[in-house]
Amino acid sequence: MFRALADPSRRDIVTRLAQRPASISELARRYPMSMSAVLQHLKLLEESGLVRSEKVGRVRTCRLDPRALDAVDRWVTDHRARLQRRLDRLEAYLERRRS
Repeated sequence: MFRALADPSRRDIVTRLAQRPASISELARRYPMSMSAVLQHLKLLEESGLVRSEKVGRVRTCRLDPRALDAVDRWVTDHRARLQRRLDRLEAYLERRRS
């Protein structure tokens, strides 16, 4: 999932889809890249679980799957807690050294 979010264009696509679903052609018009490049970005986002798409007639509509962001949130929360514990231990150590 983090690989999918590593690219600025993909992060921007996720931001746009967080506002509302969009067709592939709507998304492609917003970026200075080929349709093929946009499709590759969307494929990676779908494989990561961040984006889902469905085809109705000739139009494929993409939407953000917010459940995928729950995994990112859990990872960040877990790592933030670990980092805070390390900082607390460092602070206690430095305080003991000062005394």
